[in-house]
Amino acid sequence: MSGPQAHPFRLDGKIAVITGAASGIGRAIAQRFAQQGAAVRILDLDDKAADAAAQELVRAGCDAQAFACDVSDQSSAKDVFGKLSRQGRLDILVNNAGVSHIGTVETTTEADFDRLFRINVKGVYNCTYAAIGSMKSQGGGVILNMASIAGTAALADRFAYSMSKGAVVAMTYSVAKDYLAHKIRCNCISPARVHTPFVDGYLRKNYPGHEQEMFQKLAASQPIGRMGQPAEVASLALFLCSDEAAFITGSDYPLDGGFFHLR
Repeated sequence: MSGPQAHPFRLDGKIAVITGAASGIGRAIAQRFAQQGAAVRILDLDDKAADAAAQELVRAGCDAQAFACDVSDQSSAKDVFGKLSRQGRLDILVNNAGVSHIGTVETTTEADFDRLFRINVKGVYNCTYAAIGSMKSQGGGVILNMASIAGTAALADRFAYSMSKGAVVAMTYSVAKDYLAHKIRCNCISPARVHTPFVDGYLRKNYPGHEQEMFQKLAASQPIGRMGQPAEVASLALFLCSDEAAFITGSDYPLDGGFFHLR
């Protein structure tokens, strides 16, 4: 047997850039892509954590490098992607970097709103803007954006976060439409609650002494009865960025344990 089906979901020879990849979902995606043969470039604001994530992969025999990048700053993004383009191709971009926020419109300050927009929305724009030229010139590529079920479903106390992730979904559709002729695919994943370090930090801060009780309550709020795992998001990301998904573009994939339709 020959061709892509002989070794499905392999990323051999591809260079994948993942933002916010020093921890959580981004790190899981970097690990999965590296295991499947990609050369991964880990971008994160925390340069020490990014370097630690890259070195872990290098010790496992993978091709990985770390770059400090503030995705909310276009000059920082352009500088890093300029370095990457001089290294070679840019086959895959995963716009994963983002922050969360809890609050209604009344409890969201202007500073809160600006921060969410700057990182979650402008960050996706900045990195896509910095990468798209290389993908065009090389004849194609894949962009995967990390959205959220909050972008398309009503969640209580997530006003600014929902706004930002709704914008990510809209940008996904727009980029997919505009770059069809350039063979650049663009999709997004919309997870429900995923067990990441953010969840643990949120519980420690807001429910000291009752972390486990609240964890179980949050997990049970999803129809499937538990939170998602970063590795599960990484599995879907791998499929969407692989050649097996070559017919898929302009799609938003819920990864939500039944949240959207089964609540």
